Amino acid sequence: MNMPTTGISKFLDKIIRSIFHKAARSITITDGVDLIQRLEAYTTNECLKSKTYLYTILAQEESLDILIEFLVQHGYQKIQNIPIDIIRKLALIVIKENVFVYENKFYRQVIGGAMGSAFTLTLTNIFMWNWQK
Repeated sequence: MNMPTTGISKFLDKIIRSIFHKAARSITITDGVDLIQRLEAYTTNECLKSKTYLYTILAQEESLDILIEFLVQHGYQKIQNIPIDIIRKLALIVIKENVFVYENKFYRQVIGGAMGSAFTLTLTNIFMWNWQK
């Protein structure tokens, strides 16, 4: 993606994704047998829903609140010496300042996050983490 927020998005993804993966270990599929068992359980419980379009409909402020809740719950007040209130402000820029050009016209995405933005996937996973707990 070639958007003004791409650099911030990649940076946030780099510093937060590993925290999410560490925290989500218990809900991470480890091998083929684990996958089959979980799919059977998820199918039985009607939990298999696509999150593909969730990226674009995430409630922006709620997602950012959940991000901070996630970080605090996992013991982070800073990440790489960056206070989490600054992390939230950077994430706000990525989510709210999404602009793109289509047929020579500028557009700004006002709901959710951009598909293809590095940080949007991590933020969506954290949003789903909150929903699962």
